Amino acid sequence: QVQLEESGGDTVEAGSSLILSCVASGSAISGAGRAWFRQTPGKEREYVAGIKMNTGQTDYARFVKGRFTISRDGFKNIMYLRMNGLDPADTGVYFCAAGNLIPEYLIASFWGRGTEVTVSS
Repeated sequence: QVQLEESGGDTVEAGSSLILSCVASGSAISGAGRAWFRQTPGKEREYVAGIKMNTGQTDYARFVKGRFTISRDGFKNIMYLRMNGLDPADTGVYFCAAGNLIPEYLIASFWGRGTEVTVSS
């Protein structure tokens, strides 16, 4: 079993930056992929960015447009998401997931509970 725990969500003003973290613990993770998803009000959960923990190869959803950067600390088994230029449309719950990374998506085997991001205008 794998546990994923997100942190770093906050209430910020438009234009601000945030860094989200996801710590993994438990038994060996199935697949080397990790990703961030988000669920914004009134919408379904959507893929934001992914990374291969062993190689550091990254992948982003098209709407990110260079504002977000995903990274990892392989030794500590932590994944990060740095978000710049936050907009009220980025308000939502951000989830960490682990599984099989494919282009612009992750087939998730495990999910975290999410961390809430609120961006005020």
